[in-house]
Amino acid sequence: MTTARVAQIKANLSVYLKQCEQEGPVVITRNGKAVAVLLAPQDEEDLERLILARSPRFQALLEKSRQSIREGRGLSHKEFWKVVEQRHRRKKPSA
Repeated sequence: MTTARVAQIKANLSVYLKQCEQEGPVVITRNGKAVAVLLAPQDEEDLERLILARSPRFQALLEKSRQSIREGRGLSHKEFWKVVEQRHRRKKPSA
């Protein structure tokens, strides 16, 4: 993993982009402290995971769901798939 100052990144962005694609993350520092990470996603799914992992809205939704489960308001595995099947049937166009 490489570490570079903001000024270095600004002056040589394309070099660091290539480096993070080939060698892994580049930690960007300002005044000696890490302020960002330059990271090349491996594919679309990886990009989506990275974005969702840092999304306050998504994290709040997950926490709300976890709280609901802790309070006993979750669905069993069987109930969940029953609801999915019902919704799927409603969305199918009539033939």
